[in-house]
Amino acid sequence: MATSMGGAGGHVIIVVGAGPAGMALANILSKAGHDVVILNRDIKFGGLAEYGIFPSKLKLRGGLRKTYWEILARPNVHYFGNVCVGRGKDLTVDELRSVGASALVFATGAQGTKTIGVEGDSAIGVYHAKDVVYHFNQLPSFSERRFEMGRRVAIIGVGDVMVDISHWLVRYKKVERVTAIARRGPAERKYNPKEIRAVCANVDQEALTQEFSRIGPRLEAAGQKPDEILKGMVDEFTKCDPANSQTKVGFRFLASPRRVLTDANNRVRGLEIEENRLEPKGQDFAAVGLKQYYEFPCDSVVFAVGDRVDETVGLPYKNGAFVTCPAPTENDPDDSLFQAYDEATGKVIEGVFLTGWARKASEGLVGIAKRDGEWCAEVVTRFLERQAPRDRNTIEGALRPLRALLNARQVQVVDVESLRLLEGVEKQQRTPPDSIGEFKFSTNEEMLTQIQRRGAGSTAHAAS
Repeated sequence: MATSMGGAGGHVIIVVGAGPAGMALANILSKAGHDVVILNRDIKFGGLAEYGIFPSKLKLRGGLRKTYWEILARPNVHYFGNVCVGRGKDLTVDELRSVGASALVFATGAQGTKTIGVEGDSAIGVYHAKDVVYHFNQLPSFSERRFEMGRRVAIIGVGDVMVDISHWLVRYKKVERVTAIARRGPAERKYNPKEIRAVCANVDQEALTQEFSRIGPRLEAAGQKPDEILKGMVDEFTKCDPANSQTKVGFRFLASPRRVLTDANNRVRGLEIEENRLEPKGQDFAAVGLKQYYEFPCDSVVFAVGDRVDETVGLPYKNGAFVTCPAPTENDPDDSLFQAYDEATGKVIEGVFLTGWARKASEGLVGIAKRDGEWCAEVVTRFLERQAPRDRNTIEGALRPLRALLNARQVQVVDVESLRLLEGVEKQQRTPPDSIGEFKFSTNEEMLTQIQRRGAGSTAHAAS
């Protein structure tokens, strides 16, 4: 049985999700002397840090892993990998609330897909950005899916995710052309200038100049200066990674997809696009349709327009997000932003919190999610200070019913010892020449087989 680092007043907190937000929260609360039980859908910890960062960024991912290993090595942190929480899954929200923990925090990310709801968005060749990113990061269940991109790919969105997907298409798929399509103008582009270096050697600058000529009058009508914006955009194309393909990367601005065009076999053949103009909206600009349409030929479409949470988790859900308290609480005005809320009763769900993308889907990347986890830890700490102190046996009282439920459902729980063995096996494997980054087993079955073959505890009995 694990022993607590804290005193007799330590609490038990269950964290669902082991991504940047969940791990940041676990770090702070375990340092404070509380016992933290981490339940993770994936076998491996990391979430967005493991399966959302471009695979070739080994230094960044390695640094994050090192930090997470240190957290998981603490005796008052208890990892349960390969455990799904939700309706009809391994454990339900009500079951977790019944085991006696002081607080339950959901850091489950945004696992649902989001589209802009246009006709034809279910055609063959239409994909969602998160699914594509999971695919080339080899997240099980996504790693073996087929993504038939064709020669010409349209990506809806101009953020960092667009850049990562373009990177994959340019360097590894070597498609003919990638076009990023944006509702607004080039001044409103969202990608980080450092990220664009991965593909800027492949940007078709002649076509970019022509695009600015096409939209220039509309930018000027909004009070923007096309020549300055173009220069600023091109000036960012410095320190570009060397091109290794003939792929051309282009942009189409002031363009709203209205319909996915398909052939007789329901495969993508293009997009119907509406021309937009810019209209001031506060300190920003909004895109306003001009009712002028044209066809844009492409073989596949990737929606990189954000994500929504997974409503099957079983928390109050509305419009793609879990519901948090809409008004300040009597304790601290900011606490309400992290507390799950039941609109049917008009009350906060006592002791249930949200953080990271589970709270604000697609809001920033690893650093933003980490910060949100740290903020949530402060909120949970204030909540715990108002609770009665717990004795040192509380952690076993919480783990016992969890293990019993998982054993009864024959869930193969992966603990930290098993993860260490799995990491060692993966490091011994030879990386295929056409892979991105490091070697990974791409299915849960492969990982569980490797763990069992080496005799590590991989059942609910072993998780502690």
